[in-house]
Amino acid sequence: MFRPLSLIIMLLFCTGQVQASGGYDEAWVMVDTQRQALTVMKGGQVQQVFTGIALGYGGAAELRFQGDGQTPKGVFQIGWINPQSKFHLFFGLDYPNLDQAKQAYQSARIDYQTYQEISAAVSQGQTPPQDTALGGYIGIHGLGSKDPGVHKTLNWTEGCVALTNEQVDQLASWVGVGTRVVII
Repeated sequence: MFRPLSLIIMLLFCTGQVQASGGYDEAWVMVDTQRQALTVMKGGQVQQVFTGIALGYGGAAELRFQGDGQTPKGVFQIGWINPQSKFHLFFGLDYPNLDQAKQAYQSARIDYQTYQEISAAVSQGQTPPQDTALGGYIGIHGLGSKDPGVHKTLNWTEGCVALTNEQVDQLASWVGVGTRVVII
């Protein structure tokens, strides 16, 4: 059942896209946008799989822009946690990352000052600016009071990864600020 997933994980480790930041046994998260599944990993071992997740209504993309409804692909870390979110529980990602900022700058989608602000924040381990043309406030969250029926049938978020409230509560036992999140 997890054979394609195992291949993806092996490729991510071999290409250096995923490394356990503090040690091989730290938990990390992989979001598979094709399978619409969120997998909690410890090293290279599957710990828990959440299926039936929802993504942005615009699908997933390597480079997203404010208002396009796309979930960004890439390697991120949880930068903050909001337990009082209207979406029950919110794990904010350090989006945009440096690769996305560089790509946006090179394609003239952001200016040099914006690129520098993102770069400075990333190099200082801070959350990048969340109000640029690349958008922001991307994270993993629950439904809050949103309709579970819509969640089961549509990608409905503005670019986040959504789980049910129960699933996001279970995820909370595995992750915290600094946890690596890989969206493929």
